[in-house]
Amino acid sequence: MMFGLKAGSLDVKNEITSGITVALALVPEAVAFAFVAGVDPLVGLYAAFMVGLVTSIMGGRPGMISGATGALAVVMVSLVKEGNERGLAMAEPIANMGLQYLFATVIVMGLIQALAGYFQLGKFIRLVPHPVMLGFVNGLAIVIFLSQLSMFKSTGVDGLSWLQGTNLAVMAALVLLTMSIMFFLPKITKKVPAGLTAILVVTAITLVLKLDVATVGSFIRDGGGEGLKGGLPTFQTEIFTQLPWNWETLSFILPYAFILAMIGLIESLLTLNLIDEITETRGNSNKECLAQGTANIVTGLFGGMGGCAMIGQSMINVNSGARARLSGIVAALGLLFFVLFGSAYIEIVPIAALTGIMFMVVIGTFAWSSLRIMHKIPKSDALVLVTVSALTVVFDLAVAVLVGVIMSALVFSWESAIRIRARKGAKADGTKVYEIWGPLFFGSTAMFASKFDFKGDPEKIEIDFIESRVSDHSGVEAISNIVSRYQKEGKSVALKHLSDDSKKLLRKIDPKYERIIVEEVDDPRYHVVADPTLFDRP
Repeated sequence: MMFGLKAGSLDVKNEITSGITVALALVPEAVAFAFVAGVDPLVGLYAAFMVGLVTSIMGGRPGMISGATGALAVVMVSLVKEGNERGLAMAEPIANMGLQYLFATVIVMGLIQALAGYFQLGKFIRLVPHPVMLGFVNGLAIVIFLSQLSMFKSTGVDGLSWLQGTNLAVMAALVLLTMSIMFFLPKITKKVPAGLTAILVVTAITLVLKLDVATVGSFIRDGGGEGLKGGLPTFQTEIFTQLPWNWETLSFILPYAFILAMIGLIESLLTLNLIDEITETRGNSNKECLAQGTANIVTGLFGGMGGCAMIGQSMINVNSGARARLSGIVAALGLLFFVLFGSAYIEIVPIAALTGIMFMVVIGTFAWSSLRIMHKIPKSDALVLVTVSALTVVFDLAVAVLVGVIMSALVFSWESAIRIRARKGAKADGTKVYEIWGPLFFGSTAMFASKFDFKGDPEKIEIDFIESRVSDHSGVEAISNIVSRYQKEGKSVALKHLSDDSKKLLRKIDPKYERIIVEEVDDPRYHVVADPTLFDRP
């Protein structure tokens, strides 16, 4: 069970080939995100190795790939820049202190994520509505697509410029060749890994024809790096010897750590849910939070920029047939092997091959069904879907998901609020009966109060909640207000079919409810959120 599946169902060959393909795809991504964050490429590669290895071993979702990501890198830019400025402003100025501030922040980020897992907060990802999930995958697909467009640029005397003429044609042809191999090869045979085959074929063509194309090596050097080769990650003692560990430092890194922790957890848990749907299995969100936190603590201590789940690489892995932990472990160790021993070979891989793979990821990630159902689903859901997609592209995942959840919650609250009804009738003795239907909660209390005719009703009133649920303290308070208004008019009220919790709360408000509440054998047994003792119940 070590690798996430029973031994008899573990396809070792497929797991290994999928892991190697993912490792190759991780290289330019990790390097690019390191450049975005303003740190050395090896910092991104070390993060991809360490975060990927730890989460693959102890994470809650076998088959999911984690590493350095763009969503975190864009937040780290200002952290590193300001950290460098703080280092130069010290009594004894120290250059490049932004890197040490980054490592310290990643450690604190990991602690926050681990605490989220320990307190089992990962389950709250289930509150994310399906339209938000669709918007998340569509937005990330667009972000991945846009990030790959930069690969169609070259470095010249005027900086980056779009490829033109023959160079553009060659790049496009190699990308299309890669995509064609990945599309058609699985239809012929699934015994050969399509992604890895595409990389080997395109690399061989560029070498045989001696094509002048961008490679992993030229990509690193154009970004200011010296190459892919490096040593093993080392413990960063400077975090504890150079950083001034005082309140000023903590007040600087804590906001960044919290934002990074939230972005990392949201992206990881949403990716986990997506992989769950694809594989028709269920991961453990709390276990994944603990794994992500542990991984970031480790990577911060050993010189990595931190990371989280990567939807692109996870899709490559899952679409290649990988379902166990072994593929992620192979990907992480393969990446380290490239850094230690295989840099010369990896640096000759054309960027076009990796771009083609990522374009296929975009096609596989985008929820095309959302375009077909857009006119069939409620307009509010369609608006949430489009908004989350747009915000993911323009801002970041955390903002997009937060806005999407808030929008969905407001829509749900409004629709639930207007559903409350009151059927009116009368008994033989002249008692007027209000049969309440629908949820009574903070959003529906005003509509609930409008159903009653306090002055025109007879002397005796009966309010029956057999088809209504009192959901929170606002609902209980609304009932109390209704009773008080009738009593001011000199009229008596009887309350029927309230839950035990609602009755308990009303009796706490005023002992008079002992006379007003009618005990029924068929009183409902749901719980009201307002009672804090209920959270201890299973």
